[in-house]
Amino acid sequence: MTDAELLQYTRDTGDFSRMLSSIPYARFIGLECDRFGDDLIFRLPRKQQNLGNPILPAIHGGVIGGFMELSAAFYLMMSQETPRMPRIVDFSLDYLRAGLDRETYAECRLTRQGNRVANVMITAWQKSRSQPIATARAHFLIEG
Repeated sequence: MTDAELLQYTRDTGDFSRMLSSIPYARFIGLECDRFGDDLIFRLPRKQQNLGNPILPAIHGGVIGGFMELSAAFYLMMSQETPRMPRIVDFSLDYLRAGLDRETYAECRLTRQGNRVANVMITAWQKSRSQPIATARAHFLIEG
């Protein structure tokens, strides 16, 4: 299945598993996605290999960053007409509290889209949306 066919299949069926499993790092960390109306909620399941500090235990900061960046890229790809993964220009991440060893969620919001660049805000949380563990801003180059 080509990238364009895979993207169209995902849009038509709402089954994100094929698209996410085609991205090696997403498959490695276990990234999942669900649609709730017009919203996409990304999920990072609890996995031993995602831990950075086994004493707390806490998720590795790089895994949290990668999870949030991939979530933003996938979110943007689902809202665009192009079947290509958008290219990251800049990614700024603020860690707010420890990402403990539990399921982690993220949601994205498109804050600005121009002809060539798009800006996305990402929020990650575990127990409650009102207590995020991290927030990020990502700027992507869009190819039309």
